[in-house]
Amino acid sequence: MRPLDPRLLRYASATRLTLAAGALVTLAQTAAVIAFAWLVTQLVVRAIAGAPFAELSPLFAGLVVVVIGRGALLWLAEAVSARGGATVVGQLRSQLVDAFGRLGPGGLAGRSNAELTLVAGRGMDALDGYFARYLPQLIATAVSMPLLVLVIGWQDLTSGIILVATLPLIPLFMVLVGWATQAAQKRQWAALSTLSKGFLDVVAGLPTLTLFGRQHRQEAHIRRVSEEYRSRTMTVLRMSFLSGFVLELAASLSVALIAVAIGLRLLGGSLDLSVGLFVLLLAPEAFLPLRNVGAAYHAATEGMQAAADAFEVIEAAAEVPAEAAVAAVDAPGLVFADAGVAYEGRNVVSGFSAEVPLGTLAVLSAPSGAGKSSLVAAALGFVAHDGRIAAGGREDAAGRRDAIAWAGQRPGLLAGTVGENVALGDPEPSARGVAEALSAAAASELAPDLVVGAGGAGLSGGQAQRVAVARALYRLRSRSCPVLILDEPTSALDAATEAELVASLRGIARSGVAVLVVSHREAVVAAADVILETGVLSDVAR
Repeated sequence: MRPLDPRLLRYASATRLTLAAGALVTLAQTAAVIAFAWLVTQLVVRAIAGAPFAELSPLFAGLVVVVIGRGALLWLAEAVSARGGATVVGQLRSQLVDAFGRLGPGGLAGRSNAELTLVAGRGMDALDGYFARYLPQLIATAVSMPLLVLVIGWQDLTSGIILVATLPLIPLFMVLVGWATQAAQKRQWAALSTLSKGFLDVVAGLPTLTLFGRQHRQEAHIRRVSEEYRSRTMTVLRMSFLSGFVLELAASLSVALIAVAIGLRLLGGSLDLSVGLFVLLLAPEAFLPLRNVGAAYHAATEGMQAAADAFEVIEAAAEVPAEAAVAAVDAPGLVFADAGVAYEGRNVVSGFSAEVPLGTLAVLSAPSGAGKSSLVAAALGFVAHDGRIAAGGREDAAGRRDAIAWAGQRPGLLAGTVGENVALGDPEPSARGVAEALSAAAASELAPDLVVGAGGAGLSGGQAQRVAVARALYRLRSRSCPVLILDEPTSALDAATEAELVASLRGIARSGVAVLVVSHREAVVAAADVILETGVLSDVAR
């Protein structure tokens, strides 16, 4: 794990500005440290020599100014690192979310939802520790330490040689400790990922487990994984304390060598007191950045590991070929022209051609496994496809997604109110629009301020399904989408509610929207203007 991953510079442009600002502040801090050591030395030496207070007062005043300046620079360094870190984390999280969208469900199929959530949430937050504590010390090591070594060597060559000879001991210990810490941190991150995945699986399957009376059997599993994570965390903390002790010991012994050499030469009269005291005050400051880097490394490893995982996702999305700009097609509805979808070399759909004009209710009806959902995913740009697919006159994936309002087989509701779920993604939700969407989705009995849990907990399957349909209808109206796609929207509805929703969909189609419903329910098929099958288009007179 590299101290500064070059991919941070590539995917988060604010990193460069943070590094540059940090280097300038560190340079000013180094100048303040040197000035402080010189002023203290001059005060002590002149006071011993019997200088009057009038001669010392300017030095006292300068020392006060330097102390205040060091405090201000310390605050500025923390502000720069905190603000820069927040900006970089925001940019990186944005890149990660964009990568999720570009990969789509197909590209993310082999990755755990819990792991992706962990990286985008806690993992990105952990980078704050990297920027607030670790990176400033890394900059100080690269900027401040060489300058202090040069100043010490210029004042006293012997002390400079001792400093150069002992400084490599700290990086050596850091490397040895870092290898062990990195391995322990990876195990801790893996344990946290396992805990997240296990907990998510238990929550997702809790209704089924409760139904069969097996929910209590999961307690031991969650307890065991939690204990493993606790153990891994304590191991990392123990290594952190031990490594801090080792680095402090190495630095203290190195400073002691310089102090002994200076003391012997002061006794022998071969070294002036002003030089010896000046060097002695600067020596600990030369070791300080390296010691702080080692101490802050442990606070940064979790964020660095999460960033590495994020880079893998971003780079995987970068490998997805960008679609060339395509001129708008004449048909503004939904068009499939010789479209095909394949997974791992196996054709799921091939040669599918159909058109759903504006003002038409079309039903895609075919047996399970015939590729209905794959065609929907291809229209949304979530999976690669052959042939041509256009929606709202656009053939590129982003253009099609802008033109389509969609609800899938899984409602995908979030914890919050029904209204918040319906207006999801709208920065200025409309209460009237939410109410109209719920009514059009045959869910007018659901109050917009009704609170539901994650996954629609608190609602029946049919209610959750209708809230998802209402969300699609809200997007359809608020963004004036010309195409509406619903995947099995009535599979959990009773006959009366299904009839009400179907009648609403026919009205939406008559208003000039191209409506495609994936279903093999008889009531939905009977209401269709056209019935689509993979490879077959049947006209139904209405």
